[in-house]
Amino acid sequence: MNEFKKFISKGNVMEMAVGMIMATYFGAIVKSLVNDVIMPPVGMLLGGVDFADLKIVIQQAVAETAEGAGDGTAEVALGYGAFLNTIITFLIVAFAIFMVVKAYNNMKDRLEKKEEAAPAAPPAPSKEEVLLGEIRDLLKK
Repeated sequence: MNEFKKFISKGNVMEMAVGMIMATYFGAIVKSLVNDVIMPPVGMLLGGVDFADLKIVIQQAVAETAEGAGDGTAEVALGYGAFLNTIITFLIVAFAIFMVVKAYNNMKDRLEKKEEAAPAAPPAPSKEEVLLGEIRDLLKK
């Protein structure tokens, strides 16, 4: 149990939890962007097509009548329009993550270059060197 407490109390776990929450809502924003902003104009340019409604019907729905005829079977269809929306959403999220990682790597490279450019301070002399320097100075006098 102590090991679990140590694991949970680490900063990385909290950062990961915050990242997961942010990613969930970022995904919702991107999904809305694709479904509500990008796809309607694209559908309009393609002749008023709503991508979310694009599907291949395998079996038509059978409605139940008032007399009890029919079994009320639901439609069976392949919703490839929703699949296209999901692919576009994925591509936007992947591009956004790519840009974040690229910016992070550029920042990291700049910091490393600054550290390399700054000359390292010479190491402090050892005790023996200090003692030998004092002896030398005394012999000069």
